[in-house]
Amino acid sequence: MAIVEKWNIKARAHRCSKTEQEFSEGDPFYTALFEDPENDGFVRQDYSETAWQELQDTLKPFSFWRSTYEPPPSDDAGPVVEKQTAESLLWRLIEEDEAHTENARYVLAVMLERDKKLRQTDTQDTDNGRYLIYEHRESGEVIIIKDPKLRLEEVEPVQDEVSQLLGAPPRELAADDDTATEDSTEPETAPPSEA
Repeated sequence: MAIVEKWNIKARAHRCSKTEQEFSEGDPFYTALFEDPENDGFVRQDYSETAWQELQDTLKPFSFWRSTYEPPPSDDAGPVVEKQTAESLLWRLIEEDEAHTENARYVLAVMLERDKKLRQTDTQDTDNGRYLIYEHRESGEVIIIKDPKLRLEEVEPVQDEVSQLLGAPPRELAADDDTATEDSTEPETAPPSEA
């Protein structure tokens, strides 16, 4: 299977793709992702539990999962202040889709999963690598992140890169600044001897 270029997939539907019946809060439903060769991406379809039971043997999705429907958040939340957050940075990097940001996208997705903004719904192994499928908990948008299989020693530099992209100083530079300050003055006391 050739890997697709479009990773951002529409948000959850508010009605069943088959029956057109609207979902109510708390209704269980199934999301299925299908390859869309015409647009070099994926198409999302959401099905009521009943429709899924009828169709599941005939469908051949790339990935699917079961969720509980939650209506979209109210627009009465007040004005939105634009600032670079881990979430907005991830969406921007996905939109730009540059190969050199794959590691940063992965780290951002993991951060957002830990913050309970994204939930991993599936993992798919392809000829081109492992792909993690995430769903945004509020909007229901689906994103696909390539697992770069970072080694432990590679994680910290990527975290520093993400910190810089978010406007925070990288930890390595902050540590170097502290070391430079300590090295520039004579120690007041001798270091403790090792026992």
